[in-house]
Amino acid sequence: MEPITPQRKIIHVDMDAFYASVEQLDNPALRGKALAVGGGETRGVVAAASYEARKFGVRSAMSGFLAKKRCPELIFVRPRFERYTEISRKIRSIFHEFTDKVEPLSLDEAYLDVTINKKGIPSATLIAQQIRQRILEETGLTASAGISINKFIAKVASDYNKPNGQKTVNPDEVLPFLENLEIGKFYGVGKVTTEKMYQLGIFTGKDLKERSIEFLAQHFGKAGSFYYYVVRGIHNSEVKADRIVKSVGTEHTFDENLVSEVFMLEKLDDIATELDRRLSKKKIAGKTVTLKIKYSDFTVQTRSKTLPYFISHKSLILETTKELLYQERPKESVRLLGISLSNLNNEAGEKKAVVVQLKFDF
Repeated sequence: MEPITPQRKIIHVDMDAFYASVEQLDNPALRGKALAVGGGETRGVVAAASYEARKFGVRSAMSGFLAKKRCPELIFVRPRFERYTEISRKIRSIFHEFTDKVEPLSLDEAYLDVTINKKGIPSATLIAQQIRQRILEETGLTASAGISINKFIAKVASDYNKPNGQKTVNPDEVLPFLENLEIGKFYGVGKVTTEKMYQLGIFTGKDLKERSIEFLAQHFGKAGSFYYYVVRGIHNSEVKADRIVKSVGTEHTFDENLVSEVFMLEKLDDIATELDRRLSKKKIAGKTVTLKIKYSDFTVQTRSKTLPYFISHKSLILETTKELLYQERPKESVRLLGISLSNLNNEAGEKKAVVVQLKFDF
């Protein structure tokens, strides 16, 4: 039997090219230019790209080298996360004027459950419009939104009229919307899965809906049942207003590969200092220290140690990190190092925000 799904009024708000838009907001000389926020073209990775850069195929997570190759006029700007966090707080305060059921996914996007909202507005579409207008007035930035009966459809819909637009999928439009949706636009279906779907003759939601749950489980494992239900408009995940932070970490990619442990320790000292700052800001500590090493051949290795007590100070974090580094000499030159702390003391109750069929007026 298929589960009975409650219908809610869910809004997914997604800022438009957030990091890049903030940089263009603060520096008028960058407006209208192809811009990438990231570490630069030598060894860096694009964290965000302006819409002008996206026209050339520049995307987040792309290497700076490839981005520059695709867009020779591309301007690189170092990220300023404190500034992005400052604006993100303003945006979230706007969300909370309408509802306390806010689930941040990152600095630039969040789910809102407005089924019952503080302003008593019956239309989720109208609420989304008001939120987007308030964000524009108070930050100078644009946002897009998707509105529907669950988180999955709202997430997909928010990408439809970007930038600076919104799309509502009303309850009676859900099934046709999903059936006509290209399989690559289903949230949770990445490039590799899309290619596999194509090989199985699945190109649209309609094609996906025709496959049995057994067939999908056979080819996609546990994700098969997820695909089976979401294409039928069934996704019962609630908007979680409070998320417990599971780990805090920081990492750094180097302009030149490190071949000496002396240089690695020097960089780890800087990374531990930054981690200390973040832990202090969040007022949390942890027991498990994890060292992340990415080698020049892009293989990644992690080493962890769990202590019998909670730590948060740089000296203790660095001491444990050194032990992990010396466990085994790095096999290749190193391009990235990172330290994270997990098994935190907030899991016992101190939560940190990170992040019946009803007739609805949408």
